[in-house]
Amino acid sequence: MRVLIKLSAEALAGEKKKGFNEENALEVGNEIKKLVDEGHEVAIVVGAGNLWRGRSSSNKMDQFKAHQIGILATVMNAMYMSEILHEIDVDNEVNTPFVVGDITKVFLKDEVVENLKKGKVVIFGGGLGRPYFSSDTAAALRSIEIDCDLVLFAKNVDAVYDKDPNVYPDAKKYDKLTYSEMIEKQLKVIDLTASILCEENDVEIRLFNLNKKDAIIDAVNGKNNGTIIKKQF
Repeated sequence: MRVLIKLSAEALAGEKKKGFNEENALEVGNEIKKLVDEGHEVAIVVGAGNLWRGRSSSNKMDQFKAHQIGILATVMNAMYMSEILHEIDVDNEVNTPFVVGDITKVFLKDEVVENLKKGKVVIFGGGLGRPYFSSDTAAALRSIEIDCDLVLFAKNVDAVYDKDPNVYPDAKKYDKLTYSEMIEKQLKVIDLTASILCEENDVEIRLFNLNKKDAIIDAVNGKNNGTIIKKQF
């Protein structure tokens, strides 16, 4: 199975939700290693919330520039995750939509697909290379471009709810959702543009809490305790 994993940068950062937490990252890395050893093809998109969160980090900054900083932050996170995987002998490379010297490789579909078939993990940094597009949208588009069978959204929340469960004790958890339901109810766990892309291309998303033991492996094997999102059930 070819799987794309959208990793929440905040979840990788641990309880402080800032910077890097090597213990968390290694746990994720070891789960990815197990998937590769089982014969799955794995691609990764990493967000940047642990390093930069747009204009919420500086509300006086031009939005365009704030987005550009966020794009560069995802490259840093991709490089960090790459080194974590190298530590545990998982062959991988970082792809970006633009040239970053000799640090990363520029995204080319045919090369990425060939590397995945060889068992190499491909980590996408730099989003789509343009401001105003979230890392969720980058994950959706890359999964479509490289013909993934499944997209995992590993978040720091355990599922989609009708309202914030940290504020409202009566919040309703959704085990299953169609994209049209999610858009109609304005449930914003996943970026709207990403949701529309996935709906139009019949992509299945499994959203779950990354900080549970073997969460990624369970999600791939259909043991997801979070929310499954599809075009129709």
